[in-house]
Amino acid sequence: MSTLQIIGRSSSHFTRLALIFAYELDVPFEFRAVYDMTQLSPEIYAGNPSLKLPILRSENSVLFGSQNVCRAIADRAQGTRRLVWPEQLPDERCRNAHELVAHCMSAQVQLIFGTAVCKLPPDNLYFIKARTGFEASLAWLDAHLLQVLDAHPPHELSYFKAALFCLMDHLHFRETVSPKPYPSLLRFAEEFSLRPSAKKTPYRFDTPPTS
Repeated sequence: MSTLQIIGRSSSHFTRLALIFAYELDVPFEFRAVYDMTQLSPEIYAGNPSLKLPILRSENSVLFGSQNVCRAIADRAQGTRRLVWPEQLPDERCRNAHELVAHCMSAQVQLIFGTAVCKLPPDNLYFIKARTGFEASLAWLDAHLLQVLDAHPPHELSYFKAALFCLMDHLHFRETVSPKPYPSLLRFAEEFSLRPSAKKTPYRFDTPPTS
């Protein structure tokens, strides 16, 4: 295998984060879609025992998880791009911001898979708590966004910014909670959406090839 494979879903914000890094850093890749997330075989997920996406497969390795995949893509990039990773924003506010973005992305998957895919009742306490924590985390991010952005050193691509954009744009694609109460986050996402990498990776549902 001479080309990297990104294995995921075009409807997934975790997958989109990896795709944005690949386009931003001009790293060639082949996209392989996972069409059915109800499948329980690790082979469907390129051997990932957690049954999650994305996965990066090369001739020598298989990597699980968005941040691992993004770092591996950055390692393969030609030239020098100024990147900002979570550990480069060490103050407590920034650490909390990274944690809450990751929490929101996971909570949205939890809500979609539980209520839309599995048809479980949304008024179950499990989903009520998930939605409440999701909304409170978005409110915290909205209130602290400017300070977190100001803490960034000069850069061309930030893992936090890319992840936050993927999250916010996904709220329009699969509205588990409304994005309207979070004006700072909406303005940020609108600005990030102008980047070519964002335009190349719109959310959509992958269609299996017909036989």
